[in-house]
Amino acid sequence: MTSQGTRKAVFLDRDGVINVEKGYVHRIRDFQLLPGVPRAIRLLNDAGFLVIVVTNQSGVARGYYSLDAVHRLHRHLDAELAPFGAHIDAYYVCPHHPEHGVAELKVGCSCRKPLPGMLEQASADFGIRMGESYMIGDKATDVAAGRAAGCRTLFIGTPSGAREGGIPEDTPVFPSLLDCVLSIANAAGTQ
Repeated sequence: MTSQGTRKAVFLDRDGVINVEKGYVHRIRDFQLLPGVPRAIRLLNDAGFLVIVVTNQSGVARGYYSLDAVHRLHRHLDAELAPFGAHIDAYYVCPHHPEHGVAELKVGCSCRKPLPGMLEQASADFGIRMGESYMIGDKATDVAAGRAAGCRTLFIGTPSGAREGGIPEDTPVFPSLLDCVLSIANAAGTQ
């Protein structure tokens, strides 16, 4: 799906892109920003990109934590970014899982990556031009969701990790969010 909106965005996966991946991160004490993240997000803000987090949180469906806990963690992230003049414009969360969890959340849905539902909803909500937007993630599901939504995609990891993870060969691979953002800024001439 491509939108004919007027705004551009960078969609970010959360765990492994913004914060250290520790498995079902939901407590503030377990949340740790990755190096360079505040600067990267500030650069995107300054370049006029909307910064939108799109995150699968199947721990909600599995009963490990509540959706309120996810929202609390996102408010904490906002507070950590604020001193750097950086901000997230919106958060989209998929609390579902197709096979595991409590009945009302154990469903197939269009929002769980690799499907593009969260990105498409953000596009509708904000009037985003998807062809000029990016999806940055550290998993094949992130790349697949971005491609299905019509975004350019960037992968965080190593070239060998990308190959082993089934990432399409034409997907640029970077070691960190900051490296991804510097590449975007360089391509846009806004660095």
